Parts: sequence; C-alpha cells; structure tokens
Amino acid sequence: MKKIFFAIVFVLLSNLSFSQSEQSLIENCIQNYIQGTSYNQPDSISKAFYPEANLFLSHKEKPLWIVPISEYVSWFQKSNKGEFNGRVGKIISVEFFNDIAIAKAEILIPEKKLEFMDMFLLKKIQGDWKIISKAASSKASNKSGKKILFIVSNADHYGNSTIATGNSFVEIVNAYDTFVNAGYTVDFLSPKGGAIPLAYINTSDNLQKQYLYNQDFMYNVAHTLTPKEIDYKAYKAVHYIGGGSAMYDVPENADIQRLVMQLYEDNNGIISSVCHGTAGIVNLKTKNGKFLVDGKKISGYPDSFEIQDGEYFKHFPFLIQKTIEERGGSFKFSKRNESFVEQDGRIVTGQNFQSSNGVALKIIELIEKSK
Repeated sequence: MKKIFFAIVFVLLSNLSFSQSEQSLIENCIQNYIQGTSYNQPDSISKAFYPEANLFLSHKEKPLWIVPISEYVSWFQKSNKGEFNGRVGKIISVEFFNDIAIAKAEILIPEKKLEFMDMFLLKKIQGDWKIISKAASSKASNKSGKKILFIVSNADHYGNSTIATGNSFVEIVNAYDTFVNAGYTVDFLSPKGGAIPLAYINTSDNLQKQYLYNQDFMYNVAHTLTPKEIDYKAYKAVHYIGGGSAMYDVPENADIQRLVMQLYEDNNGIISSVCHGTAGIVNLKTKNGKFLVDGKKISGYPDSFEIQDGEYFKHFPFLIQKTIEERGGSFKFSKRNESFVEQDGRIVTGQNFQSSNGVALKIIELIEKSK
C-alpha cells in the first residue's frame, strides 16, 4: 500500500511540475513579444511568433486588417533598438491543453491613454511554444502603467495546526478595485509564488462576487509572483494583505523584506498594510539598523480584539500590537468594525477590512502628490 501511495504522489507531483513548466514556457514566449514590442527588439518579436503567423488587427478603412508577422516585425526596425517606446505589457491569462494554448496580454500606452487587449493562439512546434496568430483591439483608458504590489501569504493553516486559514478576500478586493479604478495595475507577490489560499469570501457582497467570477482577476491571484521575479523599481507602493495567513511566512521572509525596504528607501515608495497584514512590517529594518516602526504611528488589528481563548490564537507566532510597541512604534486603532487609517510619512496602515478602501485612497493621494 505504501508503494502505491508514493507512486500516486509521484505521478501527481510530476504532472504538477509538468504543468508549471509548460505554463512558464508559454509565458516566456509571450514575454518575448512584450519585451520586443516595448523596447524595439525585432529579434525578440520574431522569436515569439511562428514565421507564417498572422495578426488580425483593426483598421479604419477595412473590416479586418491581416498583417503577416514579417511586416509587423518591420515596424519595430524603424526605431532605436532597445529604447523604451512607451508600451507597458502584462500577461493577463494563459490556458493550455497538450500542445495548444490561448492567452491574453494587456498592452498600455499611457501617453496616448490607450489600452490594447491582445489575444493569442499558440502551439508547441518542435518543442518550442510559438504564437501562431494574434488578434487585438483597443479602447480609451485611464490606466497609467503605475504599479502597486500586493503581498500575500501561501500559508493555509495557523502554524502547524489543522485550523485552516487564508488571505482575506474582502481586503484584496476592496483595495484592488480602488487601485484599478484609479488607473493603477496590481501585481501579487507571495513567498513561494503560485496559488494562495483565500478566506472571508462573501458572495452576497456584489463586489466580491464580481471579482470571484472574474477569470482574469482570479488568474492573477492563482499565479502570484516570487520575490526573485520582482523588480522593486517598477512599483510605487507595496500593500500587505491581512487574514490569518498574514501571520506566517511573510513576516520572516528575508527576500520580501529586502525588496520592500529597497522600494521604500531607494525608490521613495510607500509601505502599507491592513488588519493582520501589519504583521508583515514588524520585522522591517532601515539601512541604519532601526526597525521601520520605531517612532512611527502604526495601525492594524489590535491584540485585544483577538479571541483570547480561541484555538487559532494559541498558534500565533507573535502579537502584532505588542511587537510594534516593543520596537518603538505607537499602535493606533479605533472601535471594532469602523474604518481607521493611520498615515505616518510614507507608511499607511489600516485597522481592518473596512479600512482597505481608505488605505488605498491615501496611497493614491500620496503618489499623485509626489509628482
């Protein structure tokens, strides 16, 4: 029986590894297209496409404009190679079956207030994924290309217990919707990358239901980035999401700490958190060795609001409020179930999920002022 069990586990892990590998190869193919078209690199564009591929585009004078890939590549040979041309691209979704795939990428041209949606058909040919056709459409957009990084956790239980937990879906959605409507792009980062556990989902709430059934949004949540995939210089702010998961993995992750402090100190960025997400900032230190919270006004979920005799509480690795106060911070909070946002310089923190929208609005205000 043990042999059968381990054989099954091996097969499952092999299939998962295969899926992740194919996913990465497809994404690499599309990234060649994005990189090539954003930085005038014809060779990268050609590498992404099958030589006989066609692009199906819109045109004022014809119902369908069919452009061979050779002609499309020539458009990018006329500009300075390697020079950024204002196109900001991001993979929105990928779906594959055996040797075929479909994918979407968002291309922004903020200067022209334009948003393109590219839809690709791909096929694995002689071991390499290639785009065999692309259709595109555009619309006017307020998307600026400015990016916010949401930090989430992979932890699905309270410590080593059997008590399930997750990242607060309502906190994610409330902040995400605020940023997106203001023209910002949101990426997700977790210690291990990939899918994350979600908690506190209420489908009676229209906004949560809207995002729960939004395939592009859920793809983003299911394919979080790892620290090594993040360039801190690309982001204006980081935002730590709460939920029970936030108490684990993230606060002690040295790679996340490093990139967050680089964004804060070297890129003049903003650090923010909400509810239990504030656990993520307690260990952050500045270049001079001081804790980030030292001398700062910080909010989050108060220790006194926890269910002191709750089984989950016994597995907390530390207490947020107590730790912040021990490290020189001044912990601020209001009544239960009320929005409460605290700002101290470029640190913005909120007490609970009701504060998510307010925290996001304050971040946007600070970014726009900094221009």
